[in-house]
Amino acid sequence: MAVKMDAGALTQFLRREFPQVAEEFVIERVAEREIDVRLAVAERHLRPGGTVSGPSMFALADVSVYLALLAMIGPEALAVTTGCSMDFMRKPAAGRDMIARCRLLKLGRTLAVGDVLLFSEGAEEPVARASMTYSIPPRQGRAAG
Repeated sequence: MAVKMDAGALTQFLRREFPQVAEEFVIERVAEREIDVRLAVAERHLRPGGTVSGPSMFALADVSVYLALLAMIGPEALAVTTGCSMDFMRKPAAGRDMIARCRLLKLGRTLAVGDVLLFSEGAEEPVARASMTYSIPPRQGRAAG
């Protein structure tokens, strides 16, 4: 299955459909069933003690799977998260951006499952891991199932 949306198209989609958060995320790499996304960490992403908050890391993981899915199926604004399991393994480095490395493990007609490793910029060990499931709405002319 070929990539249908590259980094530029995905960035434009985010700006159009989610302008409230689009500037927080930078799409660094898109490949078949894979994507790398950066969270440009700002003060609003930090918790007391100066580390990146759990909700910010969840948002990065969630957006990464969403974008990996769209890269493969095209612009589908109504695809939604239906499940998530997230493990926080170590404290993110203070003052560094977060990088998500995402791959889609399953891409069906109605469900997609993605695996995401989150890293502090420049670190070799992940700080968190997420497994996420997305529901893909039926399209005109495409059978549900």
